[in-house]
Amino acid sequence: MKKTVITAGFAFFLSVTMQAQQGNFTIVKNNKGADLGYSPESGIKILTVGGKKFKDLNKNGNLDKYEDWRLSADERAKDLASKMSVEQIAGLMLYSRHQALPAGVSGYNAGTYNGKVFPESNAKASDLTDQQKAFLKEDNLRHVLITSVQSPETAAVWNNNMQAFVEGIGLGIPSNTSTDPRHTANVTSEFNAGAGGTISMWPDGLGMASTFDPKIVEQFGQIAAKEYRALGIATALSPQIDLGSEPRWYRISMTFGESPALTRDMGRAYIDGFQTSYGKDEIKDGWGYKSVNAMVKHWPSGGAEEGGRDGHWAYGKFAVYPGNNLQQHIDPFINGAFKLKGKTSKASAVMPYYTITFDQDKKYNENVANGYSKYIITDLLRDKYGYDGVVCTDWLVTGDEGKTPNLFAGKPWGVENLSIDQRHYKAIIAGVDQFGGNNDKKPVLAAYEMGIKEFGESFMRARFERSAVRLLKNIFRVGLFENPYLNVEETKAVVGNPEFMKAGYDAQLKSVVLLKNKAAVLPVKEKKTVFIPKIYTASTKDWWGVASQPKLEYPVNLELVKKYYNVTEDPSKADFAIVFVTSPQSLEGGYDLKDRQNGSNGYVPISLQYGTYTATEGRTKSIAAGDQVIDPTIKDRTYKNKTVTVANTMDLRTILDTKDMMNGKPVIVSVTASKPMIFNEFEKQVDGIMLNFGVSSQAVLDIISGKTEPSGLLPVQMPANMETVEKQFEDVPYDMIPHKDSEGNIYDFAFGLNWKGVIKDARTEVYKKQ
Repeated sequence: MKKTVITAGFAFFLSVTMQAQQGNFTIVKNNKGADLGYSPESGIKILTVGGKKFKDLNKNGNLDKYEDWRLSADERAKDLASKMSVEQIAGLMLYSRHQALPAGVSGYNAGTYNGKVFPESNAKASDLTDQQKAFLKEDNLRHVLITSVQSPETAAVWNNNMQAFVEGIGLGIPSNTSTDPRHTANVTSEFNAGAGGTISMWPDGLGMASTFDPKIVEQFGQIAAKEYRALGIATALSPQIDLGSEPRWYRISMTFGESPALTRDMGRAYIDGFQTSYGKDEIKDGWGYKSVNAMVKHWPSGGAEEGGRDGHWAYGKFAVYPGNNLQQHIDPFINGAFKLKGKTSKASAVMPYYTITFDQDKKYNENVANGYSKYIITDLLRDKYGYDGVVCTDWLVTGDEGKTPNLFAGKPWGVENLSIDQRHYKAIIAGVDQFGGNNDKKPVLAAYEMGIKEFGESFMRARFERSAVRLLKNIFRVGLFENPYLNVEETKAVVGNPEFMKAGYDAQLKSVVLLKNKAAVLPVKEKKTVFIPKIYTASTKDWWGVASQPKLEYPVNLELVKKYYNVTEDPSKADFAIVFVTSPQSLEGGYDLKDRQNGSNGYVPISLQYGTYTATEGRTKSIAAGDQVIDPTIKDRTYKNKTVTVANTMDLRTILDTKDMMNGKPVIVSVTASKPMIFNEFEKQVDGIMLNFGVSSQAVLDIISGKTEPSGLLPVQMPANMETVEKQFEDVPYDMIPHKDSEGNIYDFAFGLNWKGVIKDARTEVYKKQ
């Protein structure tokens, strides 16, 4: 196989060996026009009109408007939508379930190759699975979500194979591949499904927010977009700009914190970075060959989950607004994501969250999930705020829920009693364009038939075309119709190159927050001797309820530590100690099936402290409750007076034991946090506290050793105790009493130390509490 480049009517051949590794495609170069990439095996031809070359994607021998790269994305999208069958539009409205390259043997990302699982097949990791071929061809799906990849080269070759496959089908619509965030420093992050690795590594969410610098976020977006496009990815399922006003919500770690202003500016910078192409890469209006569509999430914010429970499960289906503060949650969308500084103007797509925005629909008086709410999608997003981009549901909202509230399954909150077909119809009428995690066109077609019965065929055809135009514009604007193919050597040169890796590491350094530095114990510049205790990690359960093995091990690579200090296992021989811990990790997430089986309602508190916690100040009666299917008898989700203990309660014991063993010598605690936490259990016992939101150990050690000065600031309050957590409102930022430490410092929003003391600079002035 080879790549052919055609210019000015003649052809020449590049390296046959290199191209054999990346697929068979041809590049046609237009003088002062778009470069065209196509696969000869797809059967399409190149047309010459007015001295210019065009791809005849529908193979009719004519230049159709949608094939004419000289026209606008809007004009091309409308032409193509008008030519598509209902079945083809239905496929366009699908967004695939998670795809790993190669496919897994079992579980949510499983797949086969000629009927065999990958290890038993002779397939390459870059081959299409049987399931991928089916949903691309039979279901007309053109939006694919990928997770882990064997290597950047694998991703590039798979992209070329997949694009060649769809190019020869029907109207030749290319695939728009997407990803959840995959640049986090923790390469096994739950939400990127282990997709990190050979790519630049940056802080995520709260870590990026703690830099308080939107310029860093825009730089990240620009670099990440280059890496995404080199992997064949043209849509980012990010940023997450839910306002982090509920400290117990475990997805707060992916937000930009609790400040509406900081979240607004960070979100805007992120999207500008991802979506904007410059110079020769620009096609029109900032869009181009280096642009990545940003699907901002989650409209109208999922950050106000009652009690901190999460909407991925039935126990967390309600977002509540005791402070009547929905508008502040909407602000980062309408004044940030929809008002960009760059030429692309607004985020190209929006994802509503799973939650029911409880009692906020005053027009239809419906309490249904955001993706089913005509008020939330049409009346607010479309009509009031004028957004006309793609609206894509979160994954599996149309599926059936599990048999108990703690099972990870479908999330049809508020419409549990509807059929799957009816749920698709309700979402479409509400204003949704696309269904996340659905590979099957049949329920979309069933919804179309329901619409014909209620409104007539002309109405439903126009409704489907409207969604098709929105979806197609996002494919046209990034140049995929012209050339969706990748040069593997360019992919290898771009993804994770040293310049990008350094930029990501620099951002990691700037995200670390120094909270306590008693008697200027930090930095420890000399190569002194350090004691680092092992950490016990209890068994915890993943998304699907699979338990991990408990373990006792060092929380950091000691070989890395030895580059900075001498290491000893004997505290008496150490000059100081560093205790590496994580913030308190909830075992139950707010619901315990054993509690339900024992005759109670199943709901338990989420604790932000290490020690055993009893919710004496919990709400006497929950704001929201109810499940139409699995537990209709539960009318109240209160957890008042119930007791829980976090999974890593032994972290506290390790800190205090280390303090005793060091016999007065300095103890530094390095916390990797995923949410706010209670410091009053140990803060007075230690000399220094470093806080990070998920960066590399090296970045933390660079600051402890004085190689870099800390500059990070708290993007969220650190509460004084659990009483203030229980009394705060889920929808209101800055409404807790923050912790005050032994040095008189208050761990409030925007607090942080450098070597000189409390940081007060332009950032703290711009983003002070309002």
